[in-house]
Amino acid sequence: MVLAHGITDNGLCWTRLAQALESEYDLVMFDARGHGLSDAPEAGYAPEEHVADMAGLVAALGLERPALIGHSMGAANVALAVANHPDLARCAVLEDPPWHTTYDLEAQAARVKEWRADLVARKACTREQLMAEEHAQNPTWAEIEFGPRADAKLRVDPDVLSWISPQNPPIPWRDVARKFACPVLLITGDPGLGAIVSSEVAQEVASLCPSLKVAHIPGFGHHIRHGQFEPYVEAVRAFLRE
Repeated sequence: MVLAHGITDNGLCWTRLAQALESEYDLVMFDARGHGLSDAPEAGYAPEEHVADMAGLVAALGLERPALIGHSMGAANVALAVANHPDLARCAVLEDPPWHTTYDLEAQAARVKEWRADLVARKACTREQLMAEEHAQNPTWAEIEFGPRADAKLRVDPDVLSWISPQNPPIPWRDVARKFACPVLLITGDPGLGAIVSSEVAQEVASLCPSLKVAHIPGFGHHIRHGQFEPYVEAVRAFLRE
């Protein structure tokens, strides 16, 4: 099982899930380029380049059609990987990929500018300060989540945001979903609490891809597995066993 993290996370942010599944599966929790301990080039953070890295990792490790699981950016990259490389994976799990109904590219560019400034500012904080801040924002999360999240923010290169610009419109998710050939599980949360994928998008994706199933887990937003860990693991286990 290969786990692809979100845009400011790293591989160790999957630790709790890995511990829950390690008796059943072998898990590879890799750091994407610009994250964790991986190299950080000045450019090269487009989805296609992340997908090439992922496919290269699978080949280099000699993995035979592993399951792919991704969150946010990682989910979008996993989706593109199974769409463009139909023999790469036996199945895929997508946790709240950034699939919007509409995109305001200029507004997104302004948000990215603020986001980058925030990433730079966080690098001046201590690990303990970042953990305390995260704990205050998400008091219901398990303690195991806060350390890896803080480490990820300290190590991420702000250039990972460089590909998000008006000159680089997002890859249309409808076109991606139409190409899914393997079984896919889309896990969604509550948009009112910060999740991205709406029920309308989930229904449309399911209509475009007969091999896709949707698991809606209410009660939390974008970081579904952190906020609703038990139902998340139950949904993933049930899907993988099929």
